Amino acid sequence: MRTRSRGFTLLEVLVATTIMALAVSTALSALSTSVRNASRLSESDKLSVMAKRTMDDLLASPPLPYGRVLQGVYDPRETGLESGWRARVEPFEKVPGAPDEAGLERIVLELWWTHGNERRTLSIEGYRQKPRTS
Repeated sequence: MRTRSRGFTLLEVLVATTIMALAVSTALSALSTSVRNASRLSESDKLSVMAKRTMDDLLASPPLPYGRVLQGVYDPRETGLESGWRARVEPFEKVPGAPDEAGLERIVLELWWTHGNERRTLSIEGYRQKPRTS
């Protein structure tokens, strides 16, 4: 009479190894995607702060010419990316019967940056009362 020895057969070990390999490769793939998305989010977070700072500077600046494109680039050491901005100032609203200084201006700011070979943009708008001219 033969007694069965304890342990795993070669087939059981191969099946278990295959299942484990599939599980590990799926987990690593999901982790890789998560890291890539976190990196992308970090880029847009940095650039959102830069856009707000640029918009604040434009809103606080003296009268800007209507319709003309204003632009600049950011220092790559500051953002970690090749990036810049373009802005345009346009009249938005004028109160009827009020002097010209009583109207509002709209500032449209577009931030751009490159990620790999792809160019991405973020647009924001700000409004201010027309600055008085001396």
